[in-house]
Amino acid sequence: MTQRVEKAVEILKNTGVRMTPQRHAILAYLLETMSHPTADEIYKALEGKFPNMSVATIYNNLRVFKDAGLVRELTYGDASSRFDANVAEDHYHAICTKCGSIQDFHYPYLEDAETAAKSIGFQATGHRMEVYGICEACQQKH
Repeated sequence: MTQRVEKAVEILKNTGVRMTPQRHAILAYLLETMSHPTADEIYKALEGKFPNMSVATIYNNLRVFKDAGLVRELTYGDASSRFDANVAEDHYHAICTKCGSIQDFHYPYLEDAETAAKSIGFQATGHRMEVYGICEACQQKH
C-alpha cells in the first residue's frame, strides 16, 4: 500500500468511516491512477476483483471520499463527472478535445488568482482552470 493510500485510509478512519475491501480498492484505484476516472471507469476497472459491487457502491464511496476532502468532482458539461484524487496540491487540467483525456499541470502564477480577486473585494473560496486542446498522443495519431 502506498503512502498516499495509507494517509487517506487514516483520514477516513479518523472521521469514523469504516474501511471495507471495496472502499479500500476504490480509494487505492483513485489515488494510484492519474486518469481522472468516471465512476463507470472505476467500476469497470474493479468489477473483476469485486463482481458483486455495483455502480451505486462506487458513487456512494465517491461521495464519502468527497465529503472527507480526499476527492474532487470535476464536471465538464457532459453527462459524467470525473474524479480527481490529487486534491493536496493546487494544479490545473489540460483536457483533450479528441480523446477526453485529462492531464494535470502546474503553473505557479495562477495561484495568485485568489489574491487578485481580493483586490476587488471578492472573497474567493477556490478556483479551477482548464486548458482545452489536443493531447500529444492524439497529435501523433493524425
